[in-house]
Amino acid sequence: MNGLPSFLAPHYLAWLGEGLLTTLWTSVLVIAASLALGLMLAAAREYGGPLARRLAGLYLSVFRNTPLLVQLFFWYFGLPALLHEGVLPWLNTPHALAVGGVTLVSWPSFEFLAATVGLVAYSTAYVGEDIRSGLRGVPSGQRQAAMALGFTPQQVLTQVVFPQALRIAAAPLIGQSMNILKNTSLGMAIGLMELSYRTRQVEAETWKTFQVYGVSTVLYIAAIGLLALAGAWWQRRLQRRPGAA
Repeated sequence: MNGLPSFLAPHYLAWLGEGLLTTLWTSVLVIAASLALGLMLAAAREYGGPLARRLAGLYLSVFRNTPLLVQLFFWYFGLPALLHEGVLPWLNTPHALAVGGVTLVSWPSFEFLAATVGLVAYSTAYVGEDIRSGLRGVPSGQRQAAMALGFTPQQVLTQVVFPQALRIAAAPLIGQSMNILKNTSLGMAIGLMELSYRTRQVEAETWKTFQVYGVSTVLYIAAIGLLALAGAWWQRRLQRRPGAA
């Protein structure tokens, strides 16, 4: 009991809070990017020409059949070897846009960039397949009716097919979003200072394993719960306003 107050010291809680914010921010970026890219991947697989379908299939084969941790190592250790020798030092140099001494935008760390790119590339393959399942659930008569009304092929996809497909695939997409949040913990392996990384730091300094991982678990549960509530709200909105996808 004597060691518990030291673990609850403000700077340890601040470390965990910073890790949670990094986890949430990374998750939001990855979810948004993988959803946008997943729409394009699903469209290419379902409606693209022969070349687009082959390229999309190759993408799926590469990113779904290799472990996420290996992919993160590639983006962090392998990709820099292919870059010009001056690019990596520039990426690791702090950059910021400041006005009147106030920092408005700061350049993220290379660990953050590598983890985000790796998670987006991996998650897009799964999100795209979920959206593709939704596309297949839209009756073909919907597309034919839209074409008969004078819609262009692009308008048919964006205004008729995609909103219905997202409504059908909403539940699997919410599940993928939760997986994305949990997968951010693997960013710890390449130095991303998310919640798991910060948890290890606090545990190494305090040796209060039960307390540290207990609090970390509660924070992960709270983050997943928040994401589930947001997903449930989005799903209800799609059901009430099908065109709002």
